[in-house]
Formats: sequence, structure tokens, C-alpha cells
Amino acid sequence: MDLHDLPTPALIVEVDAFDHNVATMAAALPGDRLRPHVKAFKSTALAHELAVAGHLGFCCATTREMAGMAAAGLGHDLLLANETLDVRRLQALTTGADARITVAVDSAETVEAAARGGVGEVLIDVNVGLPRCGCRPEEAGRLADKARSQGLEVRGVMGYEGHLMTAPEDEKAARVERAMAKLTAAQEAVGGDVVSGGGTGTFAVNRWCTEIQAGSYTLMDTHYGATDLPFRQALFLWLTVVSVNRSAGYAVADGGLKALGMDHGNPTVVGGEVWYCSDEHTTFGPGEGGTLPAVGDRVRVAPAHVDPTVAYHPRMHVVRGDEVVDDWAVDLRGW
Repeated sequence: MDLHDLPTPALIVEVDAFDHNVATMAAALPGDRLRPHVKAFKSTALAHELAVAGHLGFCCATTREMAGMAAAGLGHDLLLANETLDVRRLQALTTGADARITVAVDSAETVEAAARGGVGEVLIDVNVGLPRCGCRPEEAGRLADKARSQGLEVRGVMGYEGHLMTAPEDEKAARVERAMAKLTAAQEAVGGDVVSGGGTGTFAVNRWCTEIQAGSYTLMDTHYGATDLPFRQALFLWLTVVSVNRSAGYAVADGGLKALGMDHGNPTVVGGEVWYCSDEHTTFGPGEGGTLPAVGDRVRVAPAHVDPTVAYHPRMHVVRGDEVVDDWAVDLRGW
């Protein structure tokens, strides 16, 4: 199929940029030094490409992702890097699954849910500065003892410095070191071999984690693209121009809020300047020195946040130039 034959809106992945990103990260973090985070792309087909590159352990945000990865034969070592109290979903995940399942816990309640759900292994999730999940570092040892008393094996600790992913480059390394000092202190009390954390924004400076949970690097977005990272924009929303107002100097394409993650701001129209997005439309003017497109022209739109953008769509079309060379189902959506 030709790219211009795709119905819009459509997610497209430029395969040469994707291959560059995968190879670049594999060179920096080979094998199990990287635990790719499935939440960024929610596709077993894409995950298979990462397994081919040597990364056999994966990180997931939902039990749906975990179950789908196991069913696809990608269950060598799956980590649910998220707390859950849903015992029924844990039981469904662990019953008969041909996969190694580890779950993050940060409280007595989540430990008990993991034990009742049939989980065999856990990581103690430690708050290292991001105001989200994670126990206080000084509580980690006691929580590990609680987990072991419930019959769970404690593999180690997890701590996500998500608040530092786009920190200024001249500050990032020092701030990551301070965050990781909390995690390594907790690990001393907890025991185990695993120190899991990090992400696309800190992979190059986080020297303390035994495995880095990066995922966005595969596809990228403009939020990460504004930082000094060696990865290329691979994911675009492919849209059709459906209206042009030449007197007012703007054009309108056929995808907006319902097709793009907007929590990191407006997307970027290649060759244009976005005015705003509405439910079904992106309104944009010409870029500096550019001209307005015609009705029927196609435009590439780079999302500001890859994770929610992908979750809006049932599939990604893999392209090289104007040729559609593959089709990846976004088969891990939902919970």
C-alpha cells in the first residue's frame, strides 16, 4: 500500500528512524540492561522487534499489557511496574501463564493483594522524588519483610525518577544521583539483585539501576525531542487537509484531541505552525517562509506525548518513504 492511500487519521512509524532508535539504545544498554516499557507503544509486534534486538525482559503498566505480552510469547521476564489491588486480574494473569511475573508493591495492602493473586515475586517500589507511587525509603526494609512473610520472593527495588526526565542537562546527572541515593539505600535494607528504574530521559546518566525502564525512545515525541537525546522522531499522525482559509491564513486537518495526547502541549505540524486542536481538527498556519497546503494534501503531525497518542489508535502503519511496509496492531490497549 502507498502511504497516500491510508485513510486518515492514521498513526505512521518511519521505520528507518525506529531502527536507528532501537540500535542506538541497544548499543548503550544491551540485553537485560534495558527493560523496555510497553506502556509507551502498547504493541506486541513492536515489542517483538525489541526482543530481536536482545531485550527479553519487559516492563508493563497494566495487567492487560502483562497478559497480552505473555500470550504473545514475550513472557521471559515481565514486570508490572504499578501497584494493583485487583486480585482477580492478578489471579487470571498468574494462573497457567507461561511467563515470569513480578509485581511492584509499596504497601501492606498491595503485598497482600499480590500474595492472594498468586504472584511469586515482587519489587519494593520506593518513592525517589516523583509524587506518585512508592513507599518512603526508610519503610522499604520492613515492607520487604512483610512480603517475605507472605511467601513472596523479593527480587529487589524499583524507583522511578520521572520528575527528572526532562530536567536541564547541566543539572540532570546530579539530581538523578540524589534520587538514586534514596533507592540504593532502600536496596541495602531490602536485598535482592534488581534495582529497576530510569527512563528515556535519564538512561545515559542513571548508573545506579541494574535495568532501565525506557520505552518512549522507540517512537519519540516532541516533549522528549526538545532534549538532548540521540533518538529520532519516528511516530507521526498522518492527516488530510480538509479545509483552507487563505484570507485568514490557516488550514485545518482531520485529527485533533481525540487522536493526540495533549497533556504535554500542542503537537507539531511538519512544515506548519499549530494554532490549536479541537475534537476532530488541528488548525495550523504556514511555518516561517512556508505556504498553506491545498485541500486534500496530507501532513505529518508529531505528537507531544507518545504514550497516550498511541493508546487512541488500533494500529500503527510502518512506512519507508511513501511505502507502507508493515502494520503493527496496538493490541495492548485497555486495562
